[in-house]
Amino acid sequence: MRRSTKLLFMGINIVFETHSITEDNERGIATGWHHGRLSQEGRRLATELGNRRRNDGIQAIFTSDLGRATETVEIALGETSLPIFHDWRLRECDYGDKNGMPAVELHSNRRQYLDKPYPGGESWRQAIQRVDRFLEDLHIHWEGKRVLVIGHVATRWAFEHYLNHIALEDLIEATFDWQEGWEYFLP
Repeated sequence: MRRSTKLLFMGINIVFETHSITEDNERGIATGWHHGRLSQEGRRLATELGNRRRNDGIQAIFTSDLGRATETVEIALGETSLPIFHDWRLRECDYGDKNGMPAVELHSNRRQYLDKPYPGGESWRQAIQRVDRFLEDLHIHWEGKRVLVIGHVATRWAFEHYLNHIALEDLIEATFDWQEGWEYFLP
């Protein structure tokens, strides 16, 4: 991430939440760039997300434009007066021809796609760089603000890589442990 050295930034507080559980998640499918739909449990968790974030000082909501993320936002905070922005750069990694395959099979050799794109798709590094372009643009209007971002594994990895300086090689080997949001500071 390159920032202008001529400008002094106050920074942006980012609250990140993953989209809620989907029918594909429950069936062990790696949805990728397919839209997917929330499961009954996912809809319940989206409601909890809304309760958790409704009075959390959030000033704008950014979400991946994939159906499972937009459905999460709609259930959680759809009736809010906060601006909601749908941004394709927050999408999951594009598994290309492998979108929609069993997750265990897809992720068993995930490391080989760190820099090499999935057939017909993108590499994890390309997905992370796509999210970096989103981060660079946040300074345009949201300096000094607290924003909520709803996304996917690739979104969180980008935040961890660019904001917490964790190597992608380490992130790709780590297991995913869900939690009620992550907090980041974008200087």
